[in-house]
Amino acid sequence: MSYTVFTDGCSNLPNDLLKNLDIRVLPCSYTLDGVPGVFDGDLDAFDICGYYDKLRAGAEMKTSLLNSQLFMDHFRPELEKGNDVVYVGLSSGVSGTLQAAKIAAEELSEEFPERTVRVVDSLGAGFGPGLLACRAADLRNEGKTAAEAGEILDDAVKHLLQIFTVDDLNFLKRSGRVSGATAAIGTILNIKPLLWGDPTGHIVALSKCRGRKKAIEAIVDIYRKRAIDAQNQRVAISHGDCLEEAQLLADKVCKICKPKELIICPHEPFTGSHVGPGMLALFFFGEER
Repeated sequence: MSYTVFTDGCSNLPNDLLKNLDIRVLPCSYTLDGVPGVFDGDLDAFDICGYYDKLRAGAEMKTSLLNSQLFMDHFRPELEKGNDVVYVGLSSGVSGTLQAAKIAAEELSEEFPERTVRVVDSLGAGFGPGLLACRAADLRNEGKTAAEAGEILDDAVKHLLQIFTVDDLNFLKRSGRVSGATAAIGTILNIKPLLWGDPTGHIVALSKCRGRKKAIEAIVDIYRKRAIDAQNQRVAISHGDCLEEAQLLADKVCKICKPKELIICPHEPFTGSHVGPGMLALFFFGEER
């Protein structure tokens, strides 16, 4: 039985991939310097360079959780058509959105007892849920049921590695990831932290690098040591308006093992507001995190 794959604007997927894999995106609401807006996942229409320039200039970005009613409004029409639903969402370790999705799934399961509504916690952000949503679409094309896909995706979450660095520690300070003193000292000493999504879905530091080049090399080294069967998987790179460095990272990754598919695109605005301009991230499947 067929199922519909949902994710949201935090999944970072480019438009062509969303279209080719038939992945539905739930819109996310925000305010930028007090002006309300909605991001529906359309990276082509979003002025990503202008957005990161505004962050550089000190603009304040506030994001809103997706609520249960939004999930029900999007899931119900598919269930009424006789389709099951698989939703892959932002890590429960950094957002309450997943809990809202679970509440909606419980209510809809009572309303449609013959249907399956499966919520998958990506324990990640950006391409974390994005790559898993792509996997969900692949599994659907292979003939898996929503229940079977959910079990496979839950296991895949354990192997999805998300490694990134940031250019400006002050954005992490604003989101509570580092202290003000650490941000100040790190900026003076040109410290670039290496961070990752840990097994509980929280963003934590792996190490500290002196300078940008060493941080990029550290990301590449983790890919070299931990990627599994990279030639047969999608690998993704996202960046906070630093395309040249993203391409440099891609070139280094391909020299180690060229993936079956390599995606490079700007990092979406929601978690992008927490990591800031100059964020550079690599997402791939590898050894269990």
